[in-house]
Amino acid sequence: MIFTNLARIVSWLALVFGALRFTTGIAIATKTLGEYDAALARYAPGAANVGEVIDRGFYVIVFAIALGTLAEISFSARRGRE
Repeated sequence: MIFTNLARIVSWLALVFGALRFTTGIAIATKTLGEYDAALARYAPGAANVGEVIDRGFYVIVFAIALGTLAEISFSARRGRE
């Protein structure tokens, strides 16, 4: 049961982190956070371009959804056995 609860917590944290990363990429692309090159260097160091930032955020969101789904399946299976 501890792993199910841990998976649920990690899923929520990953969802929040992925959404922040995704929106940061969108904000950099629309120049909301300043000039493109300066904002990319400041808010996404190490990223080659804004597409990479958006992709990473999207992949983390997909991971969070998959992990959350598995956690919910585990909760349902446990309730079914009790």
